[in-house]
Amino acid sequence: MILELFSVSLMTALVVNVAGILFIVETLVRRDDGAGRVWSIAFLFGMLTTIAYGLWAAGDGGVLAVAVANACFTASAGCWWLGARRFNQRTLVIGVFVLIAAALLSGVLVFVQWDVAGDWSGILAMYASVAAFSALAAIECFRRPMGRIRTAWALGVGLLLVGAFYIGRGAVFVVAGPGSELFRVYFGSVAANMVTVMLAVVGVVVTSVLRSVNVEPRAFAWVSDSGIASDGILLNSTFVAALRDVTERAGWRQELVAVVSVRVDDLGQIATAFGSDVVDSITVAWRGGVRRFAPSNALVGEDGSRGMLVCFVPATAAEARRHAAVIYRGLFEELGDVSPGVIPVVGVGIALSDTVGHETDRLIANAQRTARKAATSADSSVLFSGSDAAQTG
Repeated sequence: MILELFSVSLMTALVVNVAGILFIVETLVRRDDGAGRVWSIAFLFGMLTTIAYGLWAAGDGGVLAVAVANACFTASAGCWWLGARRFNQRTLVIGVFVLIAAALLSGVLVFVQWDVAGDWSGILAMYASVAAFSALAAIECFRRPMGRIRTAWALGVGLLLVGAFYIGRGAVFVVAGPGSELFRVYFGSVAANMVTVMLAVVGVVVTSVLRSVNVEPRAFAWVSDSGIASDGILLNSTFVAALRDVTERAGWRQELVAVVSVRVDDLGQIATAFGSDVVDSITVAWRGGVRRFAPSNALVGEDGSRGMLVCFVPATAAEARRHAAVIYRGLFEELGDVSPGVIPVVGVGIALSDTVGHETDRLIANAQRTARKAATSADSSVLFSGSDAAQTG
């Protein structure tokens, strides 16, 4: 079967535009202002690229269609890179200037070389830019925190394949020329359209999954090889390991161990109503607030994307209650300063070793269960595990 260029271009335009429209609409619905917004721009540039190339394949547009297509395709590849950098909480300032320069170069060279090179004007600059941006984006997919999400690896592999394809395409173009059998069969416009369709399908699936993940809590782990997140909070596995040691030594001396679970709910509803930037600010505030108002000798660790755990050794149950109430009140002050009109539901649960034993898993499970109950309780927001007694912060 011989694939005709215009038909393939039309198919590519259909796939890319449908994927792009779906992703952009979802971005608007979610009010995503992070990596999703940058990736939406990548899809938008991709949609413009397919339209311009479609006009070129149909024999319309001439030099303007090729210039717009080359510039937009370069910008689309660059936005994939910038979106990945945004996901990884890295600066975009220099990258934006690099992208603009590369896109302008790819477009302007078409006008400069048109009389000599025709349809292939400025093509090497575009090949080099797309290959470089794809490789840089792939590297970001494997770096933390993005690299901690296995789904991102599929996008990284896809981008590496795109980069390799355009490196090979440029090399064959220089060595054998665009009229050679090797270039037409393996690196021609039909093959390039197939690669574009592959990236569009993989990209829309993977990026939709990535932004459905609560980015902010994961982003704190990008320097966490030591087991401590970048904001000083222990990762869950590190916290649990440390707590096991504390409970074991406390058990030898029959000392009281308290585990406090702090749960923040309604972040999903807040993101839908007010946008992800508000949720990001709340997340930073409540993580920092729990760490700030916990006892200075306490262990403070993550408990998923909606919870925190605090462990300390109080002298009495009353002291444990007092510390938990301080955390609750301090946390509300922090959240009020960040978003006075948007306060999430907060629940604090306390588990004591004198009621549930010194077993680590039981302490954590009881504290978590009590925090969930406190978050839904109309009477109290600080509860003891295994007791009806409550303290409202």
